[in-house]
Amino acid sequence: MLPRFTMTWDAEELARAFKVSVEDIREYLTDGRRVSFIIERRLKWEHEGWQLAPSEGAGYDLQAPDGGLWEVRSITSGGVYFNPSNQVGSGRAFGEAGFLAKLANIKGFILSDIVGFPEVDIFVVPVEHVVRWYRGGMLGANARVSRRVFLDRLAPQL
Repeated sequence: MLPRFTMTWDAEELARAFKVSVEDIREYLTDGRRVSFIIERRLKWEHEGWQLAPSEGAGYDLQAPDGGLWEVRSITSGGVYFNPSNQVGSGRAFGEAGFLAKLANIKGFILSDIVGFPEVDIFVVPVEHVVRWYRGGMLGANARVSRRVFLDRLAPQL
């Protein structure tokens, strides 16, 4: 998989196929909770030898041909987080031990900038970068970073 590439969709064709408006398609496919299912599968089908995790609770989303485990995340208008999914959301708190354990078990993150849908920039981020960014104070206290900071300060390091 290339370190950076773009996926493109035809929003009008999708709207016709689903018999909804283009605005409905944009709303749905710029929601990270919804689009992740599609992006994970498209990554799998477009990259030979990659496999989906056996279940949603597997702790990773894709397995590379070399056996490496990768987490797929969306960059939304609210940013992107690198901590475990069980630490994100209302009433949930960041825990450094869980975050570091997550990083120890994966090879990295595949980030999709869904804000630009129907053109979605993909960034392949080896875990070493995330560790360096965290230790260097470049990620927020909860291992989250804004979209602008990621694009302006972190993505150029990839």
